[in-house]
Amino acid sequence: MGGVPELTPLDVLRTTFGYDGFRGEQEAIIDRVVGGGDALVLMPTGGGKSLCYQIPAMVRPGVGVVVSPLIALMHDQVTALENLGVRAGFLNSSQSPDEQRTVERQALAGEIDLLYLAPERLDLARTQEFLDRVSVSVFAIDEAHCVSQWGHDFRPEYLKLSVLGRRWPAVPRIALTATATPATRREIVERLGLPDARTFVASFDRPNIGYRIEPKQQPLRQLVSLIRAEHDGDAGIVYCLSRTSVEATAASLVKEGIDALPYHAGLPASVRSANQSRFLRADGVVMVATIAFGMGIDKPDVRFVAHLDLPRSIEGYYQETGRAGRDGLPATAWMAYGLADVVQQRQMITGSEGSAAHKRLLGQHLDAMLGLCETLRCRRQLMLDYFGEASQACGNCDTCVDPPTPWDGTVAAQKLLSTMVRLKRERNQQFGAGQLIDILLGRRTARVEQWRHHELSTFGIGTELIESQWRAVVRQLLAAGLLAVSSDGHHTLEITAESWPVLRGERRVPLREDAVVRAGAGRKRAASAVKGSAAAGDLSTDDRALFERLRAWRSETARDASVPAYVVFPDATLAAIARQRPATLDALFTISGVGAKKLESYGDAVLTVVRGGEARADAAPRS
Repeated sequence: MGGVPELTPLDVLRTTFGYDGFRGEQEAIIDRVVGGGDALVLMPTGGGKSLCYQIPAMVRPGVGVVVSPLIALMHDQVTALENLGVRAGFLNSSQSPDEQRTVERQALAGEIDLLYLAPERLDLARTQEFLDRVSVSVFAIDEAHCVSQWGHDFRPEYLKLSVLGRRWPAVPRIALTATATPATRREIVERLGLPDARTFVASFDRPNIGYRIEPKQQPLRQLVSLIRAEHDGDAGIVYCLSRTSVEATAASLVKEGIDALPYHAGLPASVRSANQSRFLRADGVVMVATIAFGMGIDKPDVRFVAHLDLPRSIEGYYQETGRAGRDGLPATAWMAYGLADVVQQRQMITGSEGSAAHKRLLGQHLDAMLGLCETLRCRRQLMLDYFGEASQACGNCDTCVDPPTPWDGTVAAQKLLSTMVRLKRERNQQFGAGQLIDILLGRRTARVEQWRHHELSTFGIGTELIESQWRAVVRQLLAAGLLAVSSDGHHTLEITAESWPVLRGERRVPLREDAVVRAGAGRKRAASAVKGSAAAGDLSTDDRALFERLRAWRSETARDASVPAYVVFPDATLAAIARQRPATLDALFTISGVGAKKLESYGDAVLTVVRGGEARADAAPRS
């Protein structure tokens, strides 16, 4: 298709991808690049970024070169395009020399429209000399936020991509990312050498995702309850901070009868690859991972993303939660968050390498993340504010569904801070939250007796709150900067300059009632997804039965072709087929997500299933 000038972007969208019209700013972005201009595109995960460079590469003469950091996913990305009838290839270290030479010959002959490369390969002199001989139609720089040295996914190889504009100045460039604050946007433009790029900023809002943050009590039990109650049989991602917790959590979920797999950088490459492949290809698998997993994952039917540890920044959190609900159907972003998370993150920053400026920036990122956790406002509204987008309350996050109310925590804060002052002044001692709470509750534990803390004037003055409530108070004071984690390596706490106005009665301390008074109480839920697939939520009983038959056919077809199930058809398309029950190929072709190649490959088999017959997976696809 590449190099056929009479093709219009809308022709390609309809015929190849099976969609009737562009969304949002897609058309303006594509027109800009097709016309030879540079572009910086900020669009949320699932917003259709890939079409913004795929279609120009297919319309403009030559080969579109896509710079992607995701070697492990290039094969799946190319397979998905080939399944649509797009001529695509990749060059990376997973190929033999003969395979690489074949792809290079195809690119030189104009036989492919899209060529995927990692930034490391593009930095090689041999690769640059090869591209000098190729007619390049467009350079697409995916995950462009990786160029930001202060971002959450920094890749030093991205800093060298400014060579694209210097060496091939006539080739339009498009840089794309799902997460970038205004400061990160400026850094992308500067470091990639895109001074003339037109910036397109789509809404960061993902209204189909319901955001929930709960007090961390028994996190694994809470996670299992979430899955059982709302996402039984759904695909999901669970993020943990450490490799040890990833493996322990995955094993625990398996014991609970949940199909779960671990993923982290410490696993052998073969295990990571196999687990990633199974997550992408099978239905209902839960991946438990560190943040090493997820970038570039195109699986559209991830119904939930859970965090068992506090993310380091709102940018990272937004990108990770954005992997849920890429198909636009209802999804959940859930987090369990507690005092230990705050202490751990503060201490990690204190002990991290880097300059004082770097640590200060990490602290600012964490402060923003803590503000999201402790907010009384709509969580979605606060996140959108962070990215510079004004919005209204969403009605689909926990603070909207079950609004928290502030309570005056000034006296509680004064009691805690007074205890810390007395320990420091009278005993030259600092302790962690546990010992401070024991003192406030009047508990004569062995440690209290050992240190004679029962003799303090503040011993037993905090019995109006229970332990979990005091832990919530400590957590919120840490988040507000009224407490700090000391640098002694023992998780002890210390007061800050901001503490003294509170002690003197010059500053009030509003706290969240839900985190203190109602911790552990039942929460009103937004409407949960239907078990099995959110796409089937509004189907009749008969249509749902057809939908499940179509999914079974899809699973067999994808397994036989060794491709992810969504590459055949996503759930949303299968649901539309079940609802509309097309009787002819022409009728099937009108359904969103059914392009010409998929109609040719799978059309007869799909119609057989719709008519109630058994479609043979080995009869599709046709080449």
